[in-house]
Amino acid sequence: VGLGSNLGRPVSQVRAALGELDALQETRLMQQSSLYRSPPLGPAGQPDYINAVAMLKTRLAPHALLERLQAIEQHHGRVRGKRWGPRTLDLDLLLFGDRRIASERLRVPHPEMARRPFVLFPLSEIAPDLTLPGIGPLALLLRDLPSEGLRRLPEDDDA
Repeated sequence: VGLGSNLGRPVSQVRAALGELDALQETRLMQQSSLYRSPPLGPAGQPDYINAVAMLKTRLAPHALLERLQAIEQHHGRVRGKRWGPRTLDLDLLLFGDRRIASERLRVPHPEMARRPFVLFPLSEIAPDLTLPGIGPLALLLRDLPSEGLRRLPEDDDA
């Protein structure tokens, strides 16, 4: 699961969401990356994002997990407005084991993840030997991906 926030208190939002992921029914947080600060992708003039990646073990089906993730976003005041606009919390289902899913509501692997440093660098912390289904080895993707403006935060940073 990819986590991101750039409104309110982004570090607190992401840390709280990690705890909420661990509290999901039939789900356990197995690993989490460091927090990273990254420049926004979308419209100009928005604050930097705080990002992280979490690895879950779950018995939930992919669409059921997506519903739970969206409920956590709503709990944090997520408003779906402008594409790639600012948000209190964004939770993206990046991968689901080695499955490939293409439905109206869900695409796994996440269709943009291979081009996003704020996803791949944190992901490499927790799964360096991972191969993304239908995409390729994470190590190869990272080799050609610039880290443009991505900065790992110290553990005690409350930025």
